[in-house]
Amino acid sequence: MRVMKTNDGLKVFAVSGTYVVMLGFDLPEASCDGLLGFSIHRVDHAEREAYFLSGMKAFAETDPGFPAGSLYSTKHHPVQSFQWADYSAKPGHDYTYTITALKGTPVDLMPFAETIIDITTESPESGNHDVYFNRGIAASQAYVRRFGDRVPKEVPNQKAFEWLSRGLNEALEEFIRSSEPGRHALRIAAYEFNYDELLKVVKEVLDTGVDIRIVYDARKDNPKIRNREAVAAAGLESVSHERTRPKSYISHNKFIVKLQNGQPKSVWTGGTNFSEGGIYGHSNVAHVVEEERIAAAFLDYWTALSQDPESRPLKDSVEMISPQPPFPPHKGTTVLFSPRKNLDALDWYAKLAMNATDGLFMTFAFGMNDIFKNVYEKACAPFRLALMEKKTRSMRAGPERDAEERKIQMLRNMPENVFAIGDFVSTNKIDGWVKEKLTNLNSHVRYVHNKFMLVDPLTDDPIVVAGSANFSDASTRRNDENMVITRGNKRVADIYLGEFMRLFSHHAFRESLHWRDPDEPPKPLKKDDWWRDYFGQTPRSTRRKYFARSKV
Repeated sequence: MRVMKTNDGLKVFAVSGTYVVMLGFDLPEASCDGLLGFSIHRVDHAEREAYFLSGMKAFAETDPGFPAGSLYSTKHHPVQSFQWADYSAKPGHDYTYTITALKGTPVDLMPFAETIIDITTESPESGNHDVYFNRGIAASQAYVRRFGDRVPKEVPNQKAFEWLSRGLNEALEEFIRSSEPGRHALRIAAYEFNYDELLKVVKEVLDTGVDIRIVYDARKDNPKIRNREAVAAAGLESVSHERTRPKSYISHNKFIVKLQNGQPKSVWTGGTNFSEGGIYGHSNVAHVVEEERIAAAFLDYWTALSQDPESRPLKDSVEMISPQPPFPPHKGTTVLFSPRKNLDALDWYAKLAMNATDGLFMTFAFGMNDIFKNVYEKACAPFRLALMEKKTRSMRAGPERDAEERKIQMLRNMPENVFAIGDFVSTNKIDGWVKEKLTNLNSHVRYVHNKFMLVDPLTDDPIVVAGSANFSDASTRRNDENMVITRGNKRVADIYLGEFMRLFSHHAFRESLHWRDPDEPPKPLKKDDWWRDYFGQTPRSTRRKYFARSKV
């Protein structure tokens, strides 16, 4: 949902996803003299609560001296940014936000302009696309405030896992458990299929009489050994097929087709592996498409995979099931499966990105492919963000990696581009922040496992590309992969964009701590003209205009 309102010269543009409400602010530059920031008051009509939202910075003069990692009410310690987001929103709630521009002094803040907006968050289950993002930020101040320095397994009553899941695991179990014997059937394709608790659910439903068949990756020792052991322990061997050919590639899918009375009805897909680390560790998304045509394509693809074919015949089948889409794609939903005979599909994704005119947002879990380096260097969109697990793919130290890092830095230096690299607060020597640590649920990809691209997401014709593929050569020509392309669905775009910004802001802040001047106070709000950088030809000005939908 999107809402725009202007009052007293203060413009607010709000976009709601499921768990996120993004807020873009704007004021005429001439009105900003003396601006100290914005307070944000929220009324939750569903839970009948009303209070000022909190931030993590305070004025030095009025700092109450809270312990490290504390939050501060924006009533007294306003937001000094023209873009902010409420990450504590809940799905399907009606909210009223009051945004107030404040002037005066830290000890005597004076309202200057005020705008009130009403907005409703999305429910994950509404419409024919259900989207679930896990928390994906275990190494966070929020986790430490809730659970201390304990890893999830040490927290009683599975509360840490519940918080990390953020509804994704619960939705996955419900997708499986809602199957009825004699009415439904499930076809599962998995790369990692070894989360014991989930496999127990699958076995439980199988034992009721539901027709279930599974294809899982068994090409390399990892994840082959763990998959085999978990399948055997759960008693699912009789309904499982191993994907073994060719041995040098991987079967990277993570989808479940649900059939009803023999007809494919819906598909659970996305980038979330069916493993403990996939569900609760690094950031992931699951995307349910309730369209018979799309589910039928996934069923045809699953059937081809279940025969464990060699690469060449599989490519023939894949390109027949999911031919190259036209450019631009048709309105609605399209699928692209891999492996394919050439890189035309990757070039097609790059063309989508290159032709973005308003904004481009992408995630990269395994470095940025050269074709997308070219996109971020030459694309049309004036606002381009990238969220990366690391600066490069896995590479040994040496000239090649150095060159790769130089290229990424060159792209980061361009004013149109803003990148964030996965990171966490690894020391408590930075005053004002609490030391964070990882969950140890993942060893290879620790932060950003998402694979999606948003093209012009805040326009009336957004494009969302999401699935299992990593926008790479291997994911296009070698691996078993799937991608869902959604065009023109503003609800889906709003959910993905809100979650992208949640993850992007989280990691960008942590990365910025490495650049902080050690002599600078850790987190004070400013009394100077902090807002000036949000006007003129600057990256922050571009960000202000983008999220407030302003032209100047």
